[in-house]
Amino acid sequence: MSISSKSQTGTQVRAAVLSHYEEVSRRLGQNPLALLREVGLSPSVLSTPAQLIPVGAAVTLLEKSAEKTACVTFGLLMAEARVLSDFGPISLLLTHQPSLRAALNTIVQYRHLLNESLAMHIEDIGKTTLIREEVIAGDAGHTRQATELAVGALLLIFRAILGSQWRPKTVHFTHPAPQDLQVHRRVFGCPVEFESEFNGLVCFSADLDSPNTLADAGMASYAQSFIDAIPHQGQASIVLDVRKSIYLLLPMGRASVEQIAQGLGMNVRTLQRQLDRHAVSFSTLINDVRSELAQRYIANKSYPLGRIAEQLGYANQSAFTRWFTAQFGATPSSMRVSVPFNAVDVSTSLS
Repeated sequence: MSISSKSQTGTQVRAAVLSHYEEVSRRLGQNPLALLREVGLSPSVLSTPAQLIPVGAAVTLLEKSAEKTACVTFGLLMAEARVLSDFGPISLLLTHQPSLRAALNTIVQYRHLLNESLAMHIEDIGKTTLIREEVIAGDAGHTRQATELAVGALLLIFRAILGSQWRPKTVHFTHPAPQDLQVHRRVFGCPVEFESEFNGLVCFSADLDSPNTLADAGMASYAQSFIDAIPHQGQASIVLDVRKSIYLLLPMGRASVEQIAQGLGMNVRTLQRQLDRHAVSFSTLINDVRSELAQRYIANKSYPLGRIAEQLGYANQSAFTRWFTAQFGATPSSMRVSVPFNAVDVSTSLS
């Protein structure tokens, strides 16, 4: 018995998301070209970072590579190998932002130049700031490698502005911990919490607002004018923006149409009118995202069903069970028995 998503985002990302894929693959004894073809990607994407590729293919490629190389930190090793210039023209603009908070806002504004499938939510809580990241991959399956790559890449941007020795307060992942934490400790240099409520990191708010001593307003202006002249080839739409917001806010209990509309800077009527133009309803998007998250959570057998119900917005487990059975034709318990356990017992093969 298998679980399949009922929705396809059709989202494409720049092939730059695969920066250092070939290097890490060969270091681990894997032929990268064969795996690229296996997921339907041409080997030429490795030399054309601006080319658009399906996000599902990229996510599947990373998961298959981790499995083939028996390296559960494959995505994180790719992040560790990155340099800021791998982000392309936007790297100059990020470097010259007046603060890290301004750089994060720039990432959100120009997300089509980084990763259109990445959703980000920034929330100040007392003296700390929580930065949540979600990879919106539709029916691509597990996103462990893509998620660790995304969080590791975000850390690179932080350190480009705050210095190479900067460390977050904590890093969080919803998936289980690997047997060997050596790579995580080396890359992040701080406590890493697995089976957490979110993917992302927590830092001190003062770090985000600390002035960037390397910032040059003239260079920032030049970089922005250059970037604004680049044709937007992505597939950004209100549907994708709403899906991203739901991914981030549903586990937080904040995914009402009113809250989503407010977060997108519009009223409910305007949001619904824009969704109508795409022949999709808000309730359909909620159900699709809930289905995709349910697949991810059910595959993690360390997640209690009661916790999954709460994360998906249900007040009790019985209501969640009724919805799940109607959605997938089986109860959560029976489905969990039939799906393979997340690949968390794979030993890291690179010291």
